[in-house]
Amino acid sequence: MPTRIDEVLFAAAKDAGRIRSRSAAQQIIHWARLGRALESSAALSTGAIEQVLAGEKSYEDLDAGSQKVVRGLWHDRIDDSIASLNLSDEFTAAGESRSEADSVGAVGTHDPAAGE
Repeated sequence: MPTRIDEVLFAAAKDAGRIRSRSAAQQIIHWARLGRALESSAALSTGAIEQVLAGEKSYEDLDAGSQKVVRGLWHDRIDDSIASLNLSDEFTAAGESRSEADSVGAVGTHDPAAGE
């Protein structure tokens, strides 16, 4: 569903996303998920959660509720990273051959040098 985003917010998301290897859209989604999780529990420490997510503080220093939020956000990051992978293109660009299984488990080999 298309949503209009303020230019300033979009620019901030683009800058923050670049630091964390996210697109501007992925950064805005991350902020929305974080906000949703924080709003659902007034007892959570926003600053401490952000510090853990930025690698500046230990996960073990958080209370159980904050750890749960961090685990959920880590899960989202992993899903986003997996969704953005395109190893086929990376292997092809590097001129490397690769093997992959199709939906029924048959294995095929792709060799860019042979035009496959």
